[in-house]
Amino acid sequence: MKNKHSSSPSTEIITEYIMSYLAPLDPPITVDGGMIIANVRPGGWVKGPKICGQFIAPGADWLRIMPSGVFRLDVRGLIQTNDNAYIYLTYNGIMKNSVESAERLIGGELLTDKDIPYFVAAPTFQTSSEKYSWLNEIQTINKMTEIQFGKEGYVKYDVFAIR
Repeated sequence: MKNKHSSSPSTEIITEYIMSYLAPLDPPITVDGGMIIANVRPGGWVKGPKICGQFIAPGADWLRIMPSGVFRLDVRGLIQTNDNAYIYLTYNGIMKNSVESAERLIGGELLTDKDIPYFVAAPTFQTSSEKYSWLNEIQTINKMTEIQFGKEGYVKYDVFAIR
């Protein structure tokens, strides 16, 4: 019999690949030393085994910069699928930069998941589409694969359902 006060896990998390997406970003607007906002431009792409589409307006990334340099994400976006369904996407997350990666990012350099020590978010979805209603019923995790700020800015993620 397992001790109810055990510090070992009593369950496991299983991931399932859902999609990847690339969201085009306008150059960030600096609100103050603790916040920047990056508008999500229309376009980009959303691709997965059961979904295909692009981002449309409105959408933006609100990034709070903590005293430690960690960015706390507050993101909202709208996906239009290739068959004209609308899917609202929202997530919070953490981007932990090194001093070097933060400087490179703000300088407009392309960074990958190898350059930023930690960049994970937890999206949820909302849609009235029957075809995509399964998205309403899952919690997902985003893992950043590429990001760039500046004139040609974008962020790219792989998305996994957590089961």
